[in-house]
Amino acid sequence: MNMSLRERLIDPRSPDRRPRRAAYALPTMFTAGNVFLGFYAMIEVFQGAMDFQSNAVNAHLHFQTAALAIGWAVFLDGLDGRIARMTNTVSEFGREMDSLADVITFGIAPAVLAFAWGIQFIQPPTDLITLDQLRRAGYFFSFLFLLCGASRLARFNIQKNPIPKNPGRPDRKYFVGLPIPAAAATVAAIVYAAGSSPLRWWGFSAAWLGLLGVLALLMVSTWRYPSFKDLNLLQPRSFISVVIVGSAIYLIWNFSQAALLAITASYVLTGIVLRIGGIVRRRMRPSPPQPAPPQPEHQIG
Repeated sequence: MNMSLRERLIDPRSPDRRPRRAAYALPTMFTAGNVFLGFYAMIEVFQGAMDFQSNAVNAHLHFQTAALAIGWAVFLDGLDGRIARMTNTVSEFGREMDSLADVITFGIAPAVLAFAWGIQFIQPPTDLITLDQLRRAGYFFSFLFLLCGASRLARFNIQKNPIPKNPGRPDRKYFVGLPIPAAAATVAAIVYAAGSSPLRWWGFSAAWLGLLGVLALLMVSTWRYPSFKDLNLLQPRSFISVVIVGSAIYLIWNFSQAALLAITASYVLTGIVLRIGGIVRRRMRPSPPQPAPPQPEHQIG
């Protein structure tokens, strides 16, 4: 008799068919791996900063390792919630643990990476802006990224069914605002695609801070982003989805830098495009006909 994974994990002694206690540890293990990767990424950033300061050979590889660690953490973060739903082991503890892990791995770690890679080692700017001013701006935008990410997680935890601006199809699930793993993945993908060597020209650093500000504001926005939670990996897939997934795996394996950057940038732009499209559709929608003004009554006598 073929049983599903959820049925195999049911405790036979439980009258309400609850999962075994050991089953609740399965998604928590992925969350713990998420925390470790965030911690490891920060250690690599510190090591890379020290090696780059002393002109050590291959110091940039530490920044590359930190970016890859954040990328793998995004993968684990997508698995822990999905496994919890597949095994019917969703719990308040797991939800709070996942939020704390996200603050560390997708808030603090990318903020530290963004500052060390994009601001710390720039050459002295021109008279237009001083090095001290740019570094102060770096502190602000890195902290803004962390603050907006934490605020988004808090809003996600307290809201049950948030409604995004420009709601999409009722049969699709959406995130309200840019998810913090996607924002962290964008930071990591840019560092990885740029060769992981820290920025030296102040113009690139200023543009980098502007991007951090945009990502921070998108996280606390109410714009619509696809969630892909309705994607069931256990059901047979269509031919088109198999081709898309297979092509994505091939591109990531052989052209990882360009492919990962294209995927993260496309997802970030999705919310912006959907928002602009909703505004355009509302502007082009014909206005309802105005009711005819009431005619004056003619009194007799």
